[in-house]
Amino acid sequence: MHDGTRMLIAALGVATLLPMARADDDPSPSRPTMSHQAPVPRGEDVVNLTVTDAVFLGLRGNRSIRSAYLSRLAQKFDLRVAEDYFSPKLLVTGRITGNRNQDDRSRQGLFSPETTMVSEFGTRLSLGWIRQLSNASRTGGFRDDGVTLAIIQPLLRGAGREVATAPVRMARLIEQSNRLALQESVSRTVTQIVQAYWQLLRAQEQVTIAQAALQRSRGLLEINKALIAAGRMAQVDVVQTEADVATQEFNVENTDNDLNASRLALLQLLALDLHSRIRVSDTPEKAPSRLSLQDAQRIALTHQPQYLRQVIAREQADINLVVARDNRLWDVALMGGASQGRTRRAGQSEAVSDRRWEGYVGIQLQIPIGDLSTRQAEVHAKTDADNQALLLENAEKQLALDVSNAVRELASRWRQYEIAGRVRDLSRQKLEIEHQKLQAGRSSNFQVLAFETDLRGAESARLNALISYLDAQAQLDLELGMTLQSWGISLND
Repeated sequence: MHDGTRMLIAALGVATLLPMARADDDPSPSRPTMSHQAPVPRGEDVVNLTVTDAVFLGLRGNRSIRSAYLSRLAQKFDLRVAEDYFSPKLLVTGRITGNRNQDDRSRQGLFSPETTMVSEFGTRLSLGWIRQLSNASRTGGFRDDGVTLAIIQPLLRGAGREVATAPVRMARLIEQSNRLALQESVSRTVTQIVQAYWQLLRAQEQVTIAQAALQRSRGLLEINKALIAAGRMAQVDVVQTEADVATQEFNVENTDNDLNASRLALLQLLALDLHSRIRVSDTPEKAPSRLSLQDAQRIALTHQPQYLRQVIAREQADINLVVARDNRLWDVALMGGASQGRTRRAGQSEAVSDRRWEGYVGIQLQIPIGDLSTRQAEVHAKTDADNQALLLENAEKQLALDVSNAVRELASRWRQYEIAGRVRDLSRQKLEIEHQKLQAGRSSNFQVLAFETDLRGAESARLNALISYLDAQAQLDLELGMTLQSWGISLND
C-alpha cells in the first residue's frame, strides 16, 4: 500500500478493512496508464481519489466481495472433506453400565476402536479391536478381547479407479468452479467501481463545461451591453443573451445535482460513509487499443470465468454419467476376513484362557431385478451430458460473439473520441472568430449564441466519447476475463 492510499484511508475514516484481495500500485501495461497522484485532502473535507485507490478501497470494503469471501470459507471446507474420503477413519465406542436384578448385581464395560478405509480402487478395509469387561457379585466376571479384519474388493459395481475417485474429482471440479465464480464476482464489482469512477469524472467535467459556458455567456452579455452603450446594438437584442445566461445557470445547477448523485453511487460501491466528500483526481492518458480480434479470442478461451465454468459443468456431467452407468452393474465383490478372540473368566489363570480364531473368504453377489430407478438415473445423466455439450458449444459461440462486439465497440469508441476532439477544436475556433466578427459589427448576437451552443454540444460529445471509450475498455477486460490481471489484483483465496 503506497503512502497516498494510507492518507486516503485516514482522510475517509476507513477503520476496519478485510485483507481479502490485493491491488498492486502500478496499473497493468495492457490498459492506458493513469497520471497517478497521491490523494491529498483538500481543505478539511474533500479528498482526491485516484482510480487505483478506488479499486483498492472497493476490494477491501465492498459488501458483495466480502459476502463472496465468506461463502468461500464453507466451500473450501467442502473440498477438504471430499479429499479426506480415502484417509483412514477411526471410530471409538465405549460404554459402562451397572445392572441389577433379583439375583445379582453386575457392572459391564465396553471399549471398541475401529478403523475403516477406502482405497482409490474401491477396496473397503475395516480393522477393529474390542474389549468387554463384566463383573458380577455372585457369578463372577469375565473379560473378552478380540481383533477383527474384513476386506471387500468390488469386481463390477464400484470397482476401478475412475468410479472410486469420482466423488473427489467432482469435489475438485466444484472447487474450481467456485474459484471462477469468485473471480467473476470480484471482476464484475471492480468493473462497476471503475465505471462509477469514470461516471464521477464525467459529472465533474460536465460541471466544468457548464461553468465555462456560463462565464462565456456572462462575458457575451458584457460585450452586448458595451455595444448597446456605443449604439451599435439594439436594446432588445440583449434579451437573447440574458436568456442564455439563465439557461447556463440552470445547467450548472443540474450538473451539480448529477455530480452529487455520481459521488454517492461510487461511495456506495466502496462501502464508505455517504457523507464523505471525494473528488476524482485521475486524468486518463488516451491511447488506442492494439489488441487484435484473434488474440482477444484466444485470451477469452483461457481466462473468461463464465466460459470456463461451462467447461467444468461438461466435465461434471461426464463424471455423473460414468457413475450412473456403474450403478446399473451387478454388485459382485470378493470378500475376506479374520478374527481372533480370548476370554478370561474370574478365578482362572492366564494359561487356561479360552482362545479362538476364524477366517473366511468368498464372493458376495447382489443382482437387482425389476428396478428401473438405476436406468432412470442413467437416462437423466446421459441427457444432462448431451445438454451440457450443447451448452458448451453455445457458450463458445456466444463468447466469440461477445468478444468480437467488445473489440469492435472499443475501436469504434476510440474513433468517435478522435472525431469529437476535432469537432470540439473547430467549434472553439469558430466561436472565437464569430466573437471577433461581432465586435467588428459583422455578425449578429443570434449567430454567436448558436455557435456557443455548438461548442457546448461538442465539448459534451467529446467528454461522453471519452467516458464511453473507458467504459468499453473495462467491458472488454470483463469479457476477456482479464479484469483482475489488468488492475494487478491477486485474490487471497
